[in-house]
Amino acid sequence: MLSKKVRIALRILVVLLLLFFFAITGVYFGYNYVIAQEQRFEVLEQSIEDGSFVINEDTEGAVPLVIKQGDMTSDIADNLFELGLIDNTFVFSLMSKINGFDGAYMAGTHYLVPGLTYDEIMYLLTQKAESVVVTFPEGITYEEIKIRLHAAGLTFDDAEMDQCMDSPNLFVDYRFVSQINLTEERDHVLSGYLFPDTYEFDINASPETIINTFLNNTNVKLYDEYYDRAEAIGMSLDEVITLASIIQTETSRTTDMMYISAVFHNRLSSDDESFHYLGSDATVNYLRQMNGEPTRMVLTAEDLQIDNPYNTFIYPGLPPGPICMPGLDAIQAALYPEPNCNYYYFCATGDGGTAYAVTESEHNANVEMYQDAWAQIDAGETSEDVDYVDPDDSEGGED
Repeated sequence: MLSKKVRIALRILVVLLLLFFFAITGVYFGYNYVIAQEQRFEVLEQSIEDGSFVINEDTEGAVPLVIKQGDMTSDIADNLFELGLIDNTFVFSLMSKINGFDGAYMAGTHYLVPGLTYDEIMYLLTQKAESVVVTFPEGITYEEIKIRLHAAGLTFDDAEMDQCMDSPNLFVDYRFVSQINLTEERDHVLSGYLFPDTYEFDINASPETIINTFLNNTNVKLYDEYYDRAEAIGMSLDEVITLASIIQTETSRTTDMMYISAVFHNRLSSDDESFHYLGSDATVNYLRQMNGEPTRMVLTAEDLQIDNPYNTFIYPGLPPGPICMPGLDAIQAALYPEPNCNYYYFCATGDGGTAYAVTESEHNANVEMYQDAWAQIDAGETSEDVDYVDPDDSEGGED
């Protein structure tokens, strides 16, 4: 009969052998699982690349899943369960950890279909979310931006977007936001600061995310030099952006931008207070657009009397805020007008050019020369058919 010590030793040996067996078995099955998983993912990746396995909004039975910034695996699992895409949140979370997917899921909108394996779901959620690329030209207005975003498929609520545009407190991390002139007359506080460029958006992006995307780009574009230069010429950066928005609407030609800027600077700094009325047709056409009317080369007497602080024919100085989203050329022109320029008037030539004048009589002669061309444009083409060049005379002299 075996002694007690031998029996204990045998038991320990058996336990150790069992542990060793289970360890080897675990390693074997684990290794095979990893190899099989890598093979499955390779096949899945290849299927996605060759287009044989594509799930998007047009796929029959596709279900959108939105992953928000900061969502944990448990949050994602809960959403998948609620959408009927998985049966067990614990198993999904456990497999996600084992497979090494925790923290790798991409925020945004993903499309899935019922019947996918957990591995397939996890892999798909680590891919780039569904997004759209949208380009915004220089001079675009906030209302036009919303139209383009919706046309591209974004699903934001307009009222929420408007509220965000009027909530600068949400974006205080940006230096330029602190310099915005907050007045009751201003149309949308952040108008002018959605920098015109090409962007990529998630189709279900929130209004705050959309605006942050714009403002982050704007922040990159506005160098410290611009703030210093604005202070040097006695303006806030907000006033510079407002002036730039008018310049942007007046012309798309860089050289003309500098001369037009000089005209406005000359008028604003003149001792003759009558020159402080900038008389920019661009500001009146902005009001026409806000009223749902098309822009015009030749404004009516009624247009020129619209009682609104944005109407620079009847209100002196700059309007309460920008009238569009200016590009860098217009911003730089507002900061660095053409030097040694004594022009106080300008008007469009009707072919994309600009005519300048020092005196009112010279300006009136220019107006007489080009007013037929303006009338022909208004009669024959809409503002959507032509590259609009405003006939601003800085005193409405074309009428």
